[in-house]
Amino acid sequence: MKIRSDILRTYQSIHTWTGIIAGLVLFIGFYAGSLTMFKPQIEQWASPPAQHLPQVPTEHLDQLVEKSLSQYNNAQQDFIINFDEHKSPMSWYESGGGRGIRLDDSLMHASLSDSGSLITQTSGTNELGNLIDQLHRTAGIMGKVGHEDLGVLILGVAALLYFLALVSGVIFLLPTLTKSLFALRKNKGANRFWLDSHNLVGVLSLPFHLIIAWTVVVFAFHDLFYGGLSIIYGDKPLFEPREKSTIEYSVADLPSINHYMDTVYQQVDGYTISSMDFSKLSSTSPAVAIKLVSDTQMMRGGFSDFIYMNPYTFEVQYSTIPNSKDGAYGPIVNSFFSLHFGNYAGNFGRWLYFAMGLLGAFLFYSGNLLWLEKRRQKQQEQTKASKVMSALTIGVALGSMLGVSLAMLSSKWLYLFNFEVNNHYLFIYYTSFLLAIGYSFIRGAALSAIHLLYLLTLSCLLIPLTSLMSFVLPGLWPASSLSGVTIELMALLFAAAFYFTAKKTKHRAYFGERNSIWALDTLKTKETEIQTEAVITER
Repeated sequence: MKIRSDILRTYQSIHTWTGIIAGLVLFIGFYAGSLTMFKPQIEQWASPPAQHLPQVPTEHLDQLVEKSLSQYNNAQQDFIINFDEHKSPMSWYESGGGRGIRLDDSLMHASLSDSGSLITQTSGTNELGNLIDQLHRTAGIMGKVGHEDLGVLILGVAALLYFLALVSGVIFLLPTLTKSLFALRKNKGANRFWLDSHNLVGVLSLPFHLIIAWTVVVFAFHDLFYGGLSIIYGDKPLFEPREKSTIEYSVADLPSINHYMDTVYQQVDGYTISSMDFSKLSSTSPAVAIKLVSDTQMMRGGFSDFIYMNPYTFEVQYSTIPNSKDGAYGPIVNSFFSLHFGNYAGNFGRWLYFAMGLLGAFLFYSGNLLWLEKRRQKQQEQTKASKVMSALTIGVALGSMLGVSLAMLSSKWLYLFNFEVNNHYLFIYYTSFLLAIGYSFIRGAALSAIHLLYLLTLSCLLIPLTSLMSFVLPGLWPASSLSGVTIELMALLFAAAFYFTAKKTKHRAYFGERNSIWALDTLKTKETEIQTEAVITER
């Protein structure tokens, strides 16, 4: 297929600049997004097993609810019933609660002893999974614009540029697509190998990237889309408002847990109830949010569908379960969510999205490296702009991964020394991230890349080693479930990958092309090391 050279140059320019502008924040979004595929497992792994009380048989849940409501006033308004074996069967907030991420919530857990008596304990919440998810949605950019997160809007713009980069990249590759798609040419230099790898990953994962790009745009600017519909609807509301009840309900009239389960299972098929979240029980607007999970359905939430109903009348107030009344609109909206979250194929789909998310991060990282090398080849020397972009690429990419890795590593140690974990997660992430960027500017991209990769190797290696130390150090705990063991095995795999990359980066820095942005001035580096050793000796 032949395309005029001037047209190809135009699309190449569009691909390059849209990718460069959006690449850094999208790297964070994709890397953190790959981890959020296993957000519940990460939170379970990061929380001490002793914080959760043992589950009770379903037929004893009503007894548990009755005893808890009679002894604790806070439970009489809001409480949660969990069916997950890794969570307490009943819990409620002693302080905090509600939607959004709060770092200092206090949760009361309740269960029954073997003799049937009520047992309770209090703990803080672990928000590690939610904080990684927030990093995925905002790239760690703080601030608000109205009621929207600034980072969400910036990622929305980046996703739009990312879509342009995808389309222009495919058009640019069309003339040589069939000949060079699977050609990974190592014998033609490192730059050609990086370019071939970049093109191969981009083309093979194109459907996934198009889905992610458009769904991010929809999520970021849904308010604008709804605002545009007002031109059509005028003063007519887009959604039918519910009539406000005047009936004052009492928690004493609450039906049995089995009654809810029977009612829900009569309405849905192929789902399992995960939890029931009761709220405002003694008021005119009580509700129960029933979370349902399935490995075969396209679910609206990241990990579940929901049915909201009146807990006394069983009137369904809102449901994400598809039904005939939704028409074409419901399945379309559900598909946007499900295709982004990757929750429609069970664990296989989550592992696939995990791998695709990491490959997406590779696309942005390799794209920046290729751009920097091409500028060097054109200009024959490193400009200030190239040095700034190389430092940013290393600092942002490796710094964000280091921040997440150190936050995960710190989790068990924070509990050991009775620190408040959630605020420390934030402190560790942002401190690591900013120090990595600063270090990249001070020491240069090549040297800082080597050091940060070794640090990443060590931090990932220490995650499973911390679990091993639990056998000799009371207060730590080992991974006791399949998901926990898997997380620590993945940490070992990441450590191996970072170590291998560090060795390759170091070899290229010392023995690669001398005028590359990734090359080290060995004489200058040696002088710096000698000066540093002299200063240390004097001290």
